[in-house]
This record gives sequence, C-alpha cells and structure tokens, in this order.
Amino acid sequence: MNSGPEGLRFAVLGDSLSEGVGDPLPGGGWRGWAGLLAEALGEDVVLLNTARSGALSGDVAGPQLAAALRHRPHLASVLVGGNDTLRGGFAIDRVAAELHATIGALRATGAEVLTACLPDPGSVLGLPWPLARPLGRRMRALNDTVHALSAHHGTVHLHAAAHPWSTSPGSLSADRLHPSEAGHRLLARDFHAALAAAGLATGPGPGLGTDGPPPGRAASVWWMATRGTRWVADRCTDLLPDLLRLACAEYRSEARGTAVLLDAASDEATAAALASLGLAPAPVPDYARRGARTGTKRILVPGADWAAAGSEVSGTTPMTG
Repeated sequence: MNSGPEGLRFAVLGDSLSEGVGDPLPGGGWRGWAGLLAEALGEDVVLLNTARSGALSGDVAGPQLAAALRHRPHLASVLVGGNDTLRGGFAIDRVAAELHATIGALRATGAEVLTACLPDPGSVLGLPWPLARPLGRRMRALNDTVHALSAHHGTVHLHAAAHPWSTSPGSLSADRLHPSEAGHRLLARDFHAALAAAGLATGPGPGLGTDGPPPGRAASVWWMATRGTRWVADRCTDLLPDLLRLACAEYRSEARGTAVLLDAASDEATAAALASLGLAPAPVPDYARRGARTGTKRILVPGADWAAAGSEVSGTTPMTG
C-alpha cells in the first residue's frame, strides 16, 4: 500500500456502520471506526467517507463508488448489504453483482480493499425464530457472497460477525442498533490488526479507551421515543409484509419437517448468483456454524481480546441502517 507525497488516500464506502453512527463528534457529525483507523494509520491520511445511513449495495456501486474513484484511493473499505437484507424483495444476485462491480473497480486501480462479514439482524434484535430464521438466511447468503468476492479480489477481510459486540458491555449505542464509541474502537483496532497482518500497516492500532461513558438505558429510551419509532415505521411499510410472508413459510416448513429445504434453496440461490459472475462459493471453515465464513487468505479471526469482551455468541454484531 504505497502512498504518494500528498499522503495516504483512504476512501470509505458503505452504510451507517461506516458513516460512524453511534460515535458522535463533539461539534456534530460522526467519527466511527473509519475515522479512528485513519488516525492510527498516520498524520498524512486523506480520508474520504462516502458512507451514508440507509445505503444499499446499489448506492455504493453508484454514486459512492464514483466519488471514491475520483479520490484515487490507496486504501478503500466496502461494508454494505445489511440494509439490503432488511428490504422487501431482497435479491442476492443483484447484491452480488453490485458488490462485485464495486470491489472490482477499486482493486483495478491498485487500491487495497477492506471487507467484512456483517451481522445477523435477527440475532441482534432477539426476534422469534419464524422471523429470525429468514433474516439469518439472508445474512448468510450475503456473508457467503462477501467471502467469495473477498477471495476472488484478494481483499483484506475481517470476520466482524464472529465478534460478540452486541453482548460486550457498553459496545452498543443508544439506538441498540449501531456500535457505541467502544464498539467502533474495537472494529477499528481489528481492521488495523488485519492490515498489519497483511503487511499493510505498522505502528500501534487505535486505542480502546473511550472519550466518555457508554450510553445508559435512559438514552436508549429517549432514542426510541424520538427517532426509533420512525425506524420501526419504515420497516413496517417495507420489510414487514415480506417478512410476514417468509414467517408463514417458516411455520409451514417447520410443521412439515422441511425447514432444511429453505436453507438449501437459499444456498442454491447464492451459488447461482456467484456462478453468474463466474465465481464459486468460498470454502467454509469449521466455525461457519457460529456465523462466520471465509474464503480469503488475508483474514483476521477473533482474538483473545474479543473473547474477553463478552461471552461467545453466534455471530452477533450491531446492525447497519
């Protein structure tokens, strides 16, 4: 990762997770894991954060990618797809094609690209199984796709979904959907470690000490009373009808003992989406059943610090949005 005399150019593409929601700056706006990582990479980093709350894979493949390419980045990050799984009419073939185009365009310029598997929203929200299973299936399809694309394009890939962020005290923001400052610091630290392991970063990673206390229960109640109701209403008009249909199918399959067929159909759709791009599914490691899958050699797996941060859970991380 060679930077020019003007400094290391870092472009950030994605949704609210990469925008930094949950880690506010004193003067307004968000800092987040990308800002923290940029600080750790050196004083000469020129950061362009195009990530926006609610972004879909198509938004990243469109205006965000165009802006990133104009930035001529040495390093870029692409973390998106969680919002796609929370929309009616989710289609893994479309998401796969858009991610393939985005990552491929960045790698074609010589940029190193950061990718990560994403959270299972059903696990984070603690939804009942008829609702959680369809969302989990969508997230597995997304993560399998990201792993295959990461292997194909040679990205620096992080198993973020294997880390117990949502159970680590103080790691979630007031909205209970995004990382708090502590959560963003954990993600920044692990991305720095992944870059260092790939020989692309030196020096100490971002510190884990926070600038202030984590949000308390009162902050969560206030968020739900002010902004949370709007988020729920948006999902009720978009995702809920589709999710109820999927839940009914889940109930019927469970009663008939054919739920495994739904898993197989999802896996077949993912394989078909990758095949249409000339790719094969990435190899699945032993711990895939815990929610993390990989297919790239340059990867950071959960370490001792994460294990100490909270009890081991099945692939739960903060949601995007």
